[in-house]
Amino acid sequence: MRGLQRFVLHITAILPLCAAATSSHGQGNFAGVNLSISPVAGNVFMIQRPGGGGNIGVQVGPDGVLLVDSLFAPLSEKLVAAVKQVTDEEIRFLINTHIHIDHIGGNENLAEMGVLIFAHDNTRLRFFEERSRFPRAGGSFVPQQAEAARPLITFNDAMSFHMNGEEVQTFLVPPAHTDGDVFVYFPESDVMHLGDVYRTTSYPIIDTYNGGSLKGTISAINMAIDIAGAETKIIPGHGLEVVGRDELIEFRDMILDIQGQVLSMIVKGKKLEEVMNANPTAAYDAQWTTDPGWGAEDFIPIVYYSLGGSGRLADR
Repeated sequence: MRGLQRFVLHITAILPLCAAATSSHGQGNFAGVNLSISPVAGNVFMIQRPGGGGNIGVQVGPDGVLLVDSLFAPLSEKLVAAVKQVTDEEIRFLINTHIHIDHIGGNENLAEMGVLIFAHDNTRLRFFEERSRFPRAGGSFVPQQAEAARPLITFNDAMSFHMNGEEVQTFLVPPAHTDGDVFVYFPESDVMHLGDVYRTTSYPIIDTYNGGSLKGTISAINMAIDIAGAETKIIPGHGLEVVGRDELIEFRDMILDIQGQVLSMIVKGKKLEEVMNANPTAAYDAQWTTDPGWGAEDFIPIVYYSLGGSGRLADR
């Protein structure tokens, strides 16, 4: 009975968040949302909306503008206006880091402006689903995006853009947040955009509906750590500020610690409810639960089942 009461309390708590998530995923009213743009390093800037959600990478120069992700559709005009604060060059290319609506919602509007859209093969395939399911706030759905929103050019492992004095590298990482996650690296500027594989606002959101995995999340973060140098700037998919390699290591080590605690309990035969009651994230909750709709109650079950745990409730 205690397990059922906990479940009911959790559902009651997230219902308002589910409504909010459905509204935002449906690309509702963004009239009061303002975007800001700030320099990161070299030719690269970052566009943010309040709260640091869906951070956009912007490379500028005489060859034109390259965007990393496109925010929600109602923000497209503000996105373009933000770019114009730092350059008069046209937006030529857009890379989608993954399928989620806060990163691909502006695709159709930008495509109508003549922007050429790129993504990984798996991300494009997700555009053909009748509706997409997302994990935050207990799960929500958005309808299929218009045909014009689909990336026109896709790649399997990696591709490069040679523009504005540097070779922009975009490449697939192991299935982490989704199965189409790509990182974008600007080597001359020494900036990486990691999409939603890395965020400074919550525990990793591992979207198992869209092919994400715990193992892949750890592997992908390790890839970023290996590439990053002491001065590399990291743009998180969600977060209020640009960070560096040390913050990536801290994020990875937090995941490994929680994983180790959960695994030790699985080995002892603990059921999910017992693992939840043991609170293996206690040392980290204050820092990693600032993003509404995703907390320890969402992350721990994914870790548990990813490591082979079985049984939803402890025997009573």
